[in-house]
Amino acid sequence: MKVISSWSGGKDSCLACYNAMQDGLDVSYLMNMAVNGRSHGLDMKLVSAQSQSIGIPLMQRVVTWNTYEEEFKNAVDELIRDLRSRSSEGNALGLKKKCVNGMVFGDIDLQEHRGWVENICAELGVKAFLPLWKRDRIEILNEFISAGFEAVVVCVRSDVLDREWLGRVVNEEFVKDLSHTGIDLCGEFGEYHTFVVDGPIFKKKIKILKSSEVERDGKWFLDVLDYEIK
Repeated sequence: MKVISSWSGGKDSCLACYNAMQDGLDVSYLMNMAVNGRSHGLDMKLVSAQSQSIGIPLMQRVVTWNTYEEEFKNAVDELIRDLRSRSSEGNALGLKKKCVNGMVFGDIDLQEHRGWVENICAELGVKAFLPLWKRDRIEILNEFISAGFEAVVVCVRSDVLDREWLGRVVNEEFVKDLSHTGIDLCGEFGEYHTFVVDGPIFKKKIKILKSSEVERDGKWFLDVLDYEIK
């Protein structure tokens, strides 16, 4: 079964994609919606670097909150048509038919988000897969870490976390320290965002070489200025 994985560049969408692969789903595309040219504060080229490192093609769209839903549906529809077109070509050559059947999302328990993605997928005629849905926060983080993924904190809400959290690696010590803050451990309410640089689905690691800290719109961001893939 071919699927498209909704991809923010962070730990939850990455783990959901990984879980989908473990369940036998064929992730054919990553899809990233960059609001005003950034995904969770990340430059679009960094998300593109993840696609390159993983080896799965990426569809990116620059959107605003007003155009998000329309552009989301247009992007998915474009990918579905592309995959089905290639499947038809394969059938003509006597190859096994493979059409896109669903989308993978990293949502955990925000019912509003789940309702939205299920409605959109229903409109597009595909199934919504949410591998992390209603799972325990600690369980999610422990699986992410034990599987061998590496992610760094690239954004924090300044009203709940200090700028010192920027650049921290998501590991056992991070989870322990975060548990004392009282915030959602997975940052489900936007308390923090991460950028995955390595892991079992990566063929090459992304190494951050230079960065700076920037404050805007009530958040602290780790602005990645230079990186390498190796």
